[in-house]
Order: sequence, then C-alpha cells, then structure tokens
Amino acid sequence: MTTLPNRPNTALLVVDVQNGVVDEAHRRDEVVANISTLVDRARIADIPIIWIQHRSEDLVEGTDPWRYVPELTRADSEPLVHKRYGDSFEDTELEVLLAAANAGHLVVTGADTDACVRSTIHGAFVRGYDVTLVADAHTTSDKTRWGAPKPEDVIAHTNLYWQFQQAPGRTATVRPTGELDFKSA
Repeated sequence: MTTLPNRPNTALLVVDVQNGVVDEAHRRDEVVANISTLVDRARIADIPIIWIQHRSEDLVEGTDPWRYVPELTRADSEPLVHKRYGDSFEDTELEVLLAAANAGHLVVTGADTDACVRSTIHGAFVRGYDVTLVADAHTTSDKTRWGAPKPEDVIAHTNLYWQFQQAPGRTATVRPTGELDFKSA
C-alpha cells in the first residue's frame, strides 16, 4: 500500500486529453471512449476525478487545441489542474487536492503516453502513491520522424514495464478498462 499515511482512497487522473494533444493519437476514439467509461464508473463509485490540462506554445489557453475533447465533460465539482510541465505534480496544486481527498492510490489515463502520462506515473510513484496505469486508456501520437518507436510500441512498452515497477511500500499495476473496479480499488 501507499507510503502516504492516512491515504486510503483512490482518485482518477485524466491527463491532457485535449484536442491538440490527441487529434492524431493512436486509437484516439477507442481511448477517449475508455476514459469516458472510467469517468462514468468513478462518478458512480464516488471516486474523485481530477482533470489535468497542459498549456504550452502549442496549447495556448483558451484556444481549441488547448480545450478538452468534446466527448469528455468535466463536472463543475471536479478539480481542473493547469500545468506547464510533463509531471502533473510539478508546480501545480495536484498534491494538495489529492491530500484533501485522502487519495494514496491513483488510476491514471490520458496522453501522451511517452510524455505527460509517463512523467506523471513516475512522479506519483516516487512521491509515495500506488499507481494503476489503465492499459487501454492512454495514447500517444506518431513521433517516429524524430526517432521514437511507433505509437503502439510506445504504449505496449509502457504497459509492460510499468507492471514491474517496485519500491518499498508502493504498488505499480496495469489494468485494462474492463478489469478496473473502483469499488474494490
């Protein structure tokens, strides 16, 4: 279990599922549908959902690329964390929100697998959180022209290595959407 004291709860993180991030992402529609399913399940189970939104030169606040995809709708009661770095914890209020929710276990979804998702799962893990990566609810775009592996290989590799992460008092797991049950999380 988490190394964070008095943190028995789970929270769902939805990382950067913005128009300009996922517009050309691998299996975009399937991944967004899986995230939508998880959001619905989390709401039914009364699991906190925290939405993460990146801004940069390419994702200018208020523009269409910066906005979340229309298939996903954040409830007014669900926090939105604005970030500028890959790790969703860096220079944001994410840790404060998770502490207020007594969350020590994070279920992570979103984009890009090889950037903000990976930075966030590692950032959470080193900060003492148990982290479940949802195998079919994260994606990335094709960056092969810059020497990266194909998107499907990036996703598969991340799912493979994450399940073997180890640290004292913490767990790293990978589960597909269909096997994730917030009631027992």
